[in-house]
Amino acid sequence: MPEFTSRRGLLFGTAAVGAGALLAGCTSNESDDEPAASDQPAADDKPGKPVTIGFAGPQADHGWLNAINDNAKNRAKKYSDVTLEITEGSNDTAQQIGQIETLINKKVDVLVILPADGKALTQVGLKAMRAGIPVVNLDRIFNSPQAYRCWIGGDNYGMGLNAGHYIGEKLKGKSGARVIELAGLDNLELTQQRTKGFDDALKNYPNIKKVARQAAEFTVESGQAKMAQLLQAQSNFDALWNHDDDQGVGALRAIEQAGRDDFLMVGGAGALSAFQAIKQDDGVLKATVLYPPTMAASAIDLARALGQGKGVGGLAEFEIPASLTLYSAVVDKDNVDQYMPTGFK
Repeated sequence: MPEFTSRRGLLFGTAAVGAGALLAGCTSNESDDEPAASDQPAADDKPGKPVTIGFAGPQADHGWLNAINDNAKNRAKKYSDVTLEITEGSNDTAQQIGQIETLINKKVDVLVILPADGKALTQVGLKAMRAGIPVVNLDRIFNSPQAYRCWIGGDNYGMGLNAGHYIGEKLKGKSGARVIELAGLDNLELTQQRTKGFDDALKNYPNIKKVARQAAEFTVESGQAKMAQLLQAQSNFDALWNHDDDQGVGALRAIEQAGRDDFLMVGGAGALSAFQAIKQDDGVLKATVLYPPTMAASAIDLARALGQGKGVGGLAEFEIPASLTLYSAVVDKDNVDQYMPTGFK
């Protein structure tokens, strides 16, 4: 089903494949009367103007967030012209604001910010921009576009949409198919978006009915507890979509304890443990829909380009885009080897 999987480049916006893939120059068949793309100031891997990038994110209390930090650090190391000033990270809004203000006072060239709370940190994003420090807003978006120069992040609606289509295609020949959903924290907009995408996709499959939904908390413990409740309440269903691979570890424990193997499961985010289970192919987990933490590596690429006054190779514009939404590819046994190196622990 090629429409629900992707080439590596589509998933990562071509940014996370190689050290400078997003920002590498392009080649093309230009005519003599057209400007060559190579004449444009596009960033590439060659050392250029030194750039100090400040990176501020929330506390890495989740496998995905830890992978965000690792991707940012590792990407920065690939560039001899980049110095990375990274904060400790905090889920306390006031503390994260203080950390960002410290970076502003240090007069870093560019800021990459993944806010613990986009709304609450909008003002400090505005403060940086007004101080002449461009901001790359990572994933959780500020309330005002004036608070950032560029936003890059995942597609929560697309996660649900692609999970729903994958399940729909697997069950389209089954009359009266039943599916259930193990969501994340219901008070988060991202959870609501993932559910809406899933529900919208299922509208294309009149033979399928969603019979139950339970919200967990993006933790192993909550995944196990809430999945046990779902299994007790639903003795018969054909597919499960779980929003998050971390809570999926707990969900799989509950499924194993219940001795259930009569349905297929699709996960979310792209944890290494999920990839390994998909490759092994001896359980219910058959696929996961990506929310790639490689976006942090791409954010470093974009910040470097901003600091050097360059654009993105392969695009005609002289500036980097105002926003980049990454694709939520479905990874199953057919393409899991390709994505295995990107799995987070």
